[in-house]
Amino acid sequence: MDFEKIIVFVSSGKMVPKKLRQVNKEAYTPKLISIGPFHHGLKDLRGEKELRDEENENVPSDMEMLKVRYFKDFCYRTGKCQKEIARIIEENEVKIRHCYAEISKLNSEDFVKMVLVDSTFIIELFLRSQENEPFLKNDAEEEDEKDYILSKPWLEYGIKQDLMLLENQLPFFILTELYDQISYAEKNNEISFLDLACGYFSSSKSKIPAGKEVKHFTDLVRYSYCPSTQYKKGSTITHLYSATKLHGAGVMFRNDKVSRLLDIQFMKLRLLEIFPCFNISWFLNCLPCFPCFPCLERMQALLKVPTIIVDDATEIRFRNLMALEQCHYPSESYICNYIVLLDYLINTREDVELFVENKIIINGLGSNEAVATMVNNLGLEIGENYSYYGEMVKKLNEHYENCYNHNMGTLTNTYFPNLWMALLTVVGLVVFGFSIWSTIKPFVTHQID
Repeated sequence: MDFEKIIVFVSSGKMVPKKLRQVNKEAYTPKLISIGPFHHGLKDLRGEKELRDEENENVPSDMEMLKVRYFKDFCYRTGKCQKEIARIIEENEVKIRHCYAEISKLNSEDFVKMVLVDSTFIIELFLRSQENEPFLKNDAEEEDEKDYILSKPWLEYGIKQDLMLLENQLPFFILTELYDQISYAEKNNEISFLDLACGYFSSSKSKIPAGKEVKHFTDLVRYSYCPSTQYKKGSTITHLYSATKLHGAGVMFRNDKVSRLLDIQFMKLRLLEIFPCFNISWFLNCLPCFPCFPCLERMQALLKVPTIIVDDATEIRFRNLMALEQCHYPSESYICNYIVLLDYLINTREDVELFVENKIIINGLGSNEAVATMVNNLGLEIGENYSYYGEMVKKLNEHYENCYNHNMGTLTNTYFPNLWMALLTVVGLVVFGFSIWSTIKPFVTHQID
């Protein structure tokens, strides 16, 4: 096999539903590096030019040549020849092809070449990232000791994002099998490929439910977001008041840095439902040091939302995770339920400001309005038959529609938004009380006499 002159072909196959792709087709297409058959070749099914050399489309791009270089370095690292590694892929070719939604038009030889180069590139990249230093063949390469990818943060970040795209995947089982049979597994049994992948994507193996099999990297990233507990399925969300409206009705928002991203909880004592007057949110709102006491924090309606970092890659990441759920996890659409919930809570710039002030959103986009627009667009074309947040949304709406909660919320936001306003309110009430007493005192003393 001449891996310097790999011939690429048009691939067939499409995994992301058309209605989702039409909203933002760029979110599903790799920007720097293509992996697997869906974006392998000069053009894909949509007729879009792929990652090729700009001057000559028949010549592989620099990234394609880099994959071949990583493949050769992997062979040197493991001491295995090309045929020995290719044999493992040849034995699993049929199983690999069955992992894709559409049949690839690549013949057997070129399909094996593609999987061979892409898989060894990924394993070599993960090993270098885990070692945090480039692999060197010999001392003669000291002048080229900086790894091409790891030495460029922007490139490393871009490739990591491409490796999470749904249409840019290899089956996880073939990567694991190659790693177990060929690479460091023989020398260092402490590091499995799953550990290696989790470390690269800053995930945790403990977040993968027992008995669940990881299909690919998009699937692995999804597991890192899934809730830690099993929520009961509720009715779909058809209506929910925005974050600012809920806050105006006395719902306090708190960030949760410990729980997983999807673990959103609405906390309200049964006592407060029977006697809303016991709500002390007006008191805790102006004394930030007191909410740290659990006994006091429970005396208010509280929505605890884990912190989310919103940056340039957030939309792409969530679109691919939602597309995966729409296709393969229709009965466990945690990510879709989460995005739909956020879409209802966030409608305007003011809603985002409320989340930012409470450190629920760390805004890396700069503009709060841009965050609101992104969240609203993410919710487009998402179909739901149920929601894991259905019961919680019902309780939030009931809280908002309670007249007493409106009055308490107005009291809190108008007269007790912070310590100084609270002091001014108290002083004003005291002065007002003395004024009334001064007015009625002569009449009272006269009646007593």
